[in-house]
Amino acid sequence: MWWIAVVVGIIVLIVLWVVSTYNKLVSSREFVRNSMGNIAAQIESRWDAVKSLIDATKKYSAHEAETLTNITAMRGKVDRSSDAEQVVKDDNLFADAMRQIDVVVENYPNLKADGVYIQAMQGIDKYENNVRQSRMVYNDTVTKLNRQVQQFPTSIVAGMFGFRQETYFESSSAKADMPQW
Repeated sequence: MWWIAVVVGIIVLIVLWVVSTYNKLVSSREFVRNSMGNIAAQIESRWDAVKSLIDATKKYSAHEAETLTNITAMRGKVDRSSDAEQVVKDDNLFADAMRQIDVVVENYPNLKADGVYIQAMQGIDKYENNVRQSRMVYNDTVTKLNRQVQQFPTSIVAGMFGFRQETYFESSSAKADMPQW
C-alpha cells in the first residue's frame, strides 16, 4: 500500500512542476509581448512626429508632402502581437520617409529654420532613441524566453503547450543609411 502513496506523490510533484514551468513560460511570453507593445507605442509616437514634418513641408512643396503622406499611408500597424519582421518593414518605410524629408530640406533650406520642423526633428530623435532602447529590452526578454524554450526539461513543457522561440531584432541596413541632422 505504501507504494501507491509514493506513486501518487511522484505524480503530484510532476504535475506541480509542469504547472510551475508552464506559468514561467507564460510570464516570459507576456514580457516579450509587453516589450513589443512598448516598441509599438514608441513607433506610433515617431510616426506622429513625421506627420508634423509633413505639415511643415506642405508650406514648401505640395508634391513632396503628398509623397510623404503616401509613404505614411502604406505603413502597417505595429502592436504587441507584431513580430520583429513587421517592425523592420515599418522601419524601412520610416527610413524612406526620412530620405524624402531630407530631399525636401535640401531643396528648401529655409525649412530647417521652421519651428515645426525643428520641434518635429527633436521629437523624432527622442522617439528613435526610445525605439532603440525598447528593442534592447525586447531582445533581452526574447533571450530569456528562448533559453527557457530550449533548455531541458523545460523544453518538454514548452513543446507540449506550443511555446516557440521568438526572433530577435537585428541591425538594419536602413538604420545605417538614415540621414543624420
